[in-house]
Amino acid sequence: MKRFKDLTEREILALAISLEEEHERIYADFSENFREHFPASATLFGEMRAEESEHRRMLTELFRDRFGDHIPLIRRQDVKGFVSPKAVWLTTPLRVEAARAHAEAMELETRLFYERASARVTDARLRTLLNDLALAERQHEHMSEALEQQLRPEDVQRQEAATRHRLFVLQIVQPALAGLMDGSVSTLAPLFAAAFATQDTWSAFLVGMAASVGAGISMGFTEALSDDGLVTGRGSPVLRGVVCGVMTTVGGVGHTLPYLIGNFQIATTVAVLVVATELIAISWIRYRYMDTPFLRASFQVVVGGLLVFLSGILIGSA
Repeated sequence: MKRFKDLTEREILALAISLEEEHERIYADFSENFREHFPASATLFGEMRAEESEHRRMLTELFRDRFGDHIPLIRRQDVKGFVSPKAVWLTTPLRVEAARAHAEAMELETRLFYERASARVTDARLRTLLNDLALAERQHEHMSEALEQQLRPEDVQRQEAATRHRLFVLQIVQPALAGLMDGSVSTLAPLFAAAFATQDTWSAFLVGMAASVGAGISMGFTEALSDDGLVTGRGSPVLRGVVCGVMTTVGGVGHTLPYLIGNFQIATTVAVLVVATELIAISWIRYRYMDTPFLRASFQVVVGGLLVFLSGILIGSA
């Protein structure tokens, strides 16, 4: 990496072109990413992309006038002092708020670069252009606010908030809830069957852990392979699979851990209390995010859990 103070004017100008081109493509990615669900925000980032494109054009014209047509590829990672942000295309799903924060950080860093660069160059035209671009970057925040007020009035913002909530439910809450329900309920029978059959807490613990981990792996793959998210809008299948698998394992491990207690009666009592807590939590999540009345959600979950619990005890006691 080269130190900023060692850059020539030609290299400073080439780096400025590279930064503007990078920002232009990032804003284009933001615009395309939000086009389907957040069209107003997509238009906002499209306007900012056009602004960066104009900056790049001005810098390129000045470079050709002074140094010729060949522009060397000098990137931010080639110069000390620049932060290398996470690649936009790796951030999935990308939130509108995160995109705006990313844009603000880019504009601040670029403004500071132009201010430092203008103090180092001697060419009058280049210094003037760098100062103008630094001012433009400073004004981007105000431009962003103005465009947001113009393109995202209150009714659009409410609509986008509702869309974010719907996507959160589809991509996170639903697979997490499915996993938690499966892990909390399906592992009851093998856990309590082993506990009452052996009266040994360690054996029950091993069976419960095996059932929880196995159910987590199974549910994770099932969720990931059931829907690629392209038609339903449910997002990345890998993310949903991981969320579902982890929550399935958590649901089973919760009432398995009490069997680390050596006393069978105490361990079983604590496990039952944990199961009751899990079922109440599931009922609340269904009420909070799935618009299911709490009493109905509680009845459905408790009845299902109770039937599995009793079947495990009956089989283990036989």
